[in-house]
Amino acid sequence: MPNPILPLWEYIPDAEPRVFGDRLYLYGSHDRVACDAFCDHKLKVWYADVDDLSNFKCSGVSFSTRDADDRPSDTKEWTQSELYAPDVVEKDGKYYLYAYIVGSKGCVGVADKPEGPFKLLSRYKYSENDAGDDGIFNDAGVLVDDDGKVYIYYGFTESNFNEINPVNMYEIIGGSHMRPVIPDSDDVPEDRRFFEASSPRKINGRYYLIYSPRKGSRLAYAISDSPKGPFEYKGYIVDNSVDYPGGNNHGSLMQVNGQWYIFYHKMTNNTIMSRRACVEPVEILPDGTVPPVEMTSLGFDKSLDPYKPTPAEIACVLKGGCFVTELDIFDRPVVNIKKGAVIGFKYFDFGDDFSSVRYTCALKVRGQGCHSRVDVILDDYENGEVIGEVRVGLSDGVYKGKIKAVTGRHALFFRVTHETEGWTAPYFDEKQLFEFESFVIMK
Repeated sequence: MPNPILPLWEYIPDAEPRVFGDRLYLYGSHDRVACDAFCDHKLKVWYADVDDLSNFKCSGVSFSTRDADDRPSDTKEWTQSELYAPDVVEKDGKYYLYAYIVGSKGCVGVADKPEGPFKLLSRYKYSENDAGDDGIFNDAGVLVDDDGKVYIYYGFTESNFNEINPVNMYEIIGGSHMRPVIPDSDDVPEDRRFFEASSPRKINGRYYLIYSPRKGSRLAYAISDSPKGPFEYKGYIVDNSVDYPGGNNHGSLMQVNGQWYIFYHKMTNNTIMSRRACVEPVEILPDGTVPPVEMTSLGFDKSLDPYKPTPAEIACVLKGGCFVTELDIFDRPVVNIKKGAVIGFKYFDFGDDFSSVRYTCALKVRGQGCHSRVDVILDDYENGEVIGEVRVGLSDGVYKGKIKAVTGRHALFFRVTHETEGWTAPYFDEKQLFEFESFVIMK
């Protein structure tokens, strides 16, 4: 399953991955396409068998703050606000949902199955002196430790910690509040300072806190020998804004079938909303550190097949102002393609070929009344080899061009320029040249 890893019409950001039994579950917010606000009034749980990560399923709305269709609100008596960034943990055979609700004091839900549906168990119970973040527990992440103790990490612009009563899973234990968990003094660089998106993990006996720093679109992490810290900043794992329209980031680490992954999201619709779930494999080194990984189009796949149609919307490189936008549930082209735009995909396995000299590259586009040249480039959009070109015409259609035969594994980039005579350059430099739907390579 390439990135995004869920059905392409689904918008699930802030994913907290969990493996329960033989399934991988994604607990995330639910964005609305082309909306001017984050998140929705409902949550959905997507899951896949650990042996079949190409086939995610969803059993519908798992929790909601408003009546929807034939499902009543789970918080009808006290709030109808949006739900943000949930997490789910298992304790004694029950599954507990922790969600931030805008302007409210948070809530805990409970279910008999990991996918829900979750029923409201309680709001958090605490003394005002025992909770930070004004008691709303923004972007809460929960850790059930090996000894049965339960910890909650949360906050907006400052990192907080509390212990939860493991008997009821919603009562904050008095005197357990700590702040800051992540060092946050003015002498700490902004790309290390805590912003939001707390996600705790225990890996090889050490405690990890994955979070979004104040500067950048990254997921950073810090490590401690104790759940209470002190946590030492170690670096960042993924940045969703490298060669791509960036925004906030929220996600976590999870091991599936022996492989560790970082889950995160990326943006669409020329907005920092409308976010979709993505994943990259990572390596945890013997010293516990996690080397940064690049954003790719791969998801759980080892490579893409260039000889099958590739939707343009899974591009991991969008330069020059172009972006993915949803026109309807079937169509999400790359739009706003102007002179100098680059659309890139990582990585394709072209395999072996001992006979061909030239291939054909076919682009499916929506025309915008302009003539364009699309250079096809391997490996590096600035300095890579140009292996051919496709001339795009005025109207909707499929345009083809010859490219050099390729073998092996490569990133593939399309760099665009206009080729129109009789008009002044500045006009066409700012004009949208075409919309990109999909492409395929043919031997």
